[in-house]
Amino acid sequence: MDQALLAQEEHIAEYKKRPSVTAVANGRFHLIGEHSWFAKDKTLSMAVDLPVYVCVSARQDASLRFYFSQLEERKKSTLPSIKFRKEDKWANAIKAIVYGFTSGGFELNGMDFTIYSEVLPSAGCGITTAIKIACAYAIRKLFNLPCSDAQLLQVVERGNKLFLNIENYIADNFAAIYSKEGNVVLTDYGKYSCDLIPFDFEDKVILLTDAKVPRVEMWNEESIQQPENVLLLGELKERKTNAYGGWIYEDNPTEINEVLSVVKEDMRRRLTCIMKEHNFVMEAQKSLNAKEFGGFARAVNHSHKSMRDGYELSCPEIDWILKRLQEINPNIEDSRNPVSCGRITGKGFGRMTYTIMNRCDEENFRNTLVEYEKIFGFKPSCYEVKPSGGVKILG
Repeated sequence: MDQALLAQEEHIAEYKKRPSVTAVANGRFHLIGEHSWFAKDKTLSMAVDLPVYVCVSARQDASLRFYFSQLEERKKSTLPSIKFRKEDKWANAIKAIVYGFTSGGFELNGMDFTIYSEVLPSAGCGITTAIKIACAYAIRKLFNLPCSDAQLLQVVERGNKLFLNIENYIADNFAAIYSKEGNVVLTDYGKYSCDLIPFDFEDKVILLTDAKVPRVEMWNEESIQQPENVLLLGELKERKTNAYGGWIYEDNPTEINEVLSVVKEDMRRRLTCIMKEHNFVMEAQKSLNAKEFGGFARAVNHSHKSMRDGYELSCPEIDWILKRLQEINPNIEDSRNPVSCGRITGKGFGRMTYTIMNRCDEENFRNTLVEYEKIFGFKPSCYEVKPSGGVKILG
C-alpha cells in the first residue's frame, strides 16, 4: 500500500478522524561543505527518497497531540503552554514549528499530528528537518495562513533559534524545500540562495550507510565558529566576478600562512580545511555541470581525506568502509577519474557515510558491510537512494 495512505490510516486509527492535510518532505544528506556554513561559504546537498509523511487535523480546543507511528510514541502539549521538553525528543521538532508560527503573530487552533517515517530521526539523513518542513507546510495549508514561502522559512528559523536554541542550517531547509528529482542543491550562505544542478549519472547507485558507530565529539566544533575565525577567513576571500558566488579563497600559501599565523596550529589546520571545502564544492559543481563523474568523485574523495586528516572528523570504522570501496574498482588505468566515491556526512561528528559507485559494484560493497559487522561489531543500515524532490502537500 502507498505510504501516504498508510500514514493517513495510522492517523485515523489514532484520532478516529481523517487528516485534513497530508504533507511529505524527503530526507537528505550533504555531499560537501556542511561544516562551513558559519563562514558563509557553500554546501552541496541531495534530497533523497526517504520520505517523511505528516498528517494533521484541527481540534476544537488548544490541545496538541503528537503520534509517531513507527516508534508507537505519543506526546502532548497545549498552545498556551508549549515548551521544550528533553523527554519529548522528536515531538520538539513539531512544537518548534508551532512556536515559529505563534511567535510570528499567526493564530492557530489545537492540532493532532501523525508522523510516518520508515527511517527514524536517530539515523540522521535529515529526517528531523523533513518533519519540520512538512509540518510547516501542512499547518499553513490547514489554516489557510497568509504566509509566503519566505515567511515560512522565517517560521522554521524562529523555531530553531528561539525554541530549540540551535543554529539555522539553511542548506538543510533549502534541500527539503527546493529540491527537484534528479538534481542536487547548491546553497550559497553568503547570498541566502540556492541553485539546482543536475545529477546526471544513471549508471551509478547511491548508498547511504549508517555505520552505527556511537557519535563521539572529538573536539568542540563551536571553537572554530568564533567571530575572530570568521574574520580571518574573510581576509582570505577574493572577489572574482567570473566565480560562482562572486568570490574564491586565496590560494597563495604564503598569504594564507601569514593571515592564519595568529592562531594555534590545530585551528590553522581546521580553518585551512574549511577553505579547501569551498574549493571542493566548486570542483564538484563544475564537474556536475559538465557531466564528468570522475571530477566530481575526485572532489568528494579529496574532501573526505581533508576533513579526516585536517578537521579530525572521521573515525576508523568510516575510513575502513571507504577504503574497501576504493579497493573494489580502483580504475588503475586512470587514477584521476575514479569510478566511485564516498565521504562521511552529517553535522557534528556523524556516523553516516554516502557512497556512489557503478551498479555492478554494489553487491561487492554490500558484502564488505557484512565483513564490517564481523570486524567492528556494529550492524550497519544501508539505504539505496535517489535524488528526489522537495516538500509537497498531498491532500
